[in-house]
Amino acid sequence: MDQLVTVRPVGRVLSPRADVEDDHWGDVASVVRLDAEQFTPEALASLADFSHLEVVFHFHRVSEDRIESGARHPRGNQDWPLVGIFAQRGKNRPNRLGVSRCELLSVEGLDVHVRGLDAIDGTPVLDLKPYMAEFGPRGVVVQPEWSTTLMTAYYAGS
Repeated sequence: MDQLVTVRPVGRVLSPRADVEDDHWGDVASVVRLDAEQFTPEALASLADFSHLEVVFHFHRVSEDRIESGARHPRGNQDWPLVGIFAQRGKNRPNRLGVSRCELLSVEGLDVHVRGLDAIDGTPVLDLKPYMAEFGPRGVVVQPEWSTTLMTAYYAGS
């Protein structure tokens, strides 16, 4: 299990939000700028044909001493149950990886303009994928009530 995986960011997020915040990501317009040393605009050919993207990124501002591997109350709320780190989407994950689905607004050169990407300014982007409906969940999606409550304001406007 101790195989080392090395990942090189494909780009960075340019966002008006520089501070880590929990909610109100729905109206945030940002740019994923690809690394010009690795890519040309050809890497984004036909991406604009899609309405949404999945963005894989690194929670670069989480220090290693803040990584969690056990259970905790989401957002520190004692009214919610203790849940394991893999049963929530918090940033203090073992590999500090984030995955977000966001609206694709436009593609200009190496800039991918998006709305609703919950990543702060300077965030390293590890991968971009077009969102395809066929990759969405099949069947009924089930989740606990605390997670629905937690997400109430997450993508609300600011």
